[in-house]
Amino acid sequence: MAKEPKDRIVITGMGAVTPLGIGVQEYWNRLKNGETGVAPITRFDASGLPAQIAAEVKDFEPADYMPRKLVGQTDIFMQFALAAAAEALEDAKPDAAPERMGVVLGTALGGIATTTAAQEQVTKSGSFRVSPHLVPKMLGNIAAGYIGITYGFKGPSLTLSTACSSSADAVGMASMLLRSGQADAVLAVGAESILCQLMDAGLSTARALSTRNEAPEKASRPFDLNRDGFVMGEGGGALVLETLESALRRGADIKAELLGYANSNDAYHVTSPEPEGRGAILCMQNALQQAGIGPSAIDYINAHATSTKLGDQIETKAIKAVFGERAYKLAVSSTKGATGHLMGAGGVTELIACIQAIREGVVPPTLNYDTPDPECDLNYVPNQAQEREVNVAMSNSFGFGGQNASLIVGKFI
Repeated sequence: MAKEPKDRIVITGMGAVTPLGIGVQEYWNRLKNGETGVAPITRFDASGLPAQIAAEVKDFEPADYMPRKLVGQTDIFMQFALAAAAEALEDAKPDAAPERMGVVLGTALGGIATTTAAQEQVTKSGSFRVSPHLVPKMLGNIAAGYIGITYGFKGPSLTLSTACSSSADAVGMASMLLRSGQADAVLAVGAESILCQLMDAGLSTARALSTRNEAPEKASRPFDLNRDGFVMGEGGGALVLETLESALRRGADIKAELLGYANSNDAYHVTSPEPEGRGAILCMQNALQQAGIGPSAIDYINAHATSTKLGDQIETKAIKAVFGERAYKLAVSSTKGATGHLMGAGGVTELIACIQAIREGVVPPTLNYDTPDPECDLNYVPNQAQEREVNVAMSNSFGFGGQNASLIVGKFI
């Protein structure tokens, strides 16, 4: 049975702040052209650390997106959130009443950079005189709070922290708020900046990060046989979601339709994926079921694939389990070869890549796929974008704690 317009969820606005560029168009153009945002770390002194590279957002002037006095009161992840939100809202121009406009934000670690910098200052100086803005800058939910304050949004305001699935789950939660009638439009945001010595040290000790410091542009290499870990990234992304009924009423420019969303847990290990990919399999299957489509309908998968030995292999295994022979006909790429791992911001920015692939008929490449891994044998769109018709795309986001999230978007018809 066809869904009524009030039950269909569409995307009418997009915003992005990424290591490839600020703004959706610059991000997308550089992504499909095979450029990279990975370079030596400049945000802090990484000389004594095993991993000395990251995908930093360049040329970002927060005062261009918010009142100057607010810059000193916000962590950088909040600034990314506000900038991405501004672009998405300008793109969509939603007309929901303030009481009916919601915000759902996803972030894994919130103001971790502010937290570590403050502790270092206290330790070195011996003084506990800290900024009165310190605690708000640390809290994950304050980014959503500032968005609400800036635009006067008084509807539901939620912040999710499900590790690297955070902003994918924010999109899913936004759709739930719309379907339950609690909002007429919802801004779904992902934002993250974990770039600090503590996170670099912790992830390096866990052997999660690439140490290909001598060739940063070659470090993030999803699915490649010689991958040695992921590269830390940062950024923000935002989407405006509303019901089809609302979008049609106001003549909105509909970018794509959100067809399905699912969340699952591996229930296996805090940091390692379940060896057979059962949690990922369940998540993808449930997303397909919610979308009311079969595996044959999917044309492109934006894989979570972070460039780790286990993760990429297990995701490939899970895709094969769900899609069978169809898996070999799909385009499967990981945009993390270009952007690094944006952690909690990845779900939204990677969904934007899916939407752009649908709109332009271009699948972005997996960079640095030079030596095939026998365990990873699908079409990973190696090194160059592929022109192909994409009507329906899936985006996977998996995280520590066994978190899994899958989103499905389709061409609006």
